[in-house]
Amino acid sequence: MARSKWLQVKDKLRLVEEWARSGLTEGQISANLGISRSTLSDFKNKHRELAEALSRGRAVAVAQLENALYKRALGFNYEETKVSIRVINVEEVKYTEKSTKYQVPDVGAIIILLKNKDCQNWSNDPAKRDLEREIFVFRKQLELARLYGDEEQ
Repeated sequence: MARSKWLQVKDKLRLVEEWARSGLTEGQISANLGISRSTLSDFKNKHRELAEALSRGRAVAVAQLENALYKRALGFNYEETKVSIRVINVEEVKYTEKSTKYQVPDVGAIIILLKNKDCQNWSNDPAKRDLEREIFVFRKQLELARLYGDEEQ
């Protein structure tokens, strides 16, 4: 009988969380663990701690991305350092020049944030959004009717 690799994976849960935080895909994580993608999926379903480690890592990565997008949408100041080497009297002299620059707000980032954070007021097609909501409610009612019969109407 083949030995399960779960114990090896269990010992690396902290690494799994770090890999997910770093943006690695589940395929890359499974390769790092020395198991197949399907085995990782099976382990996620059987072992809650693995699913939670992946989820915690992804949550941190998503938060970092949201913060970067937000910063880009608002605009920000940053410091730029230029290093140049000049030859003066046969001697190399290293010059370091620091300057503060301003990154203007990015319209694309603004649009993405508004569409995702305030979709009630910012949507490409509000009528389509409302129709999709109505379809969702209708399908939910259909499913309830299938499960419980027509008692609820």
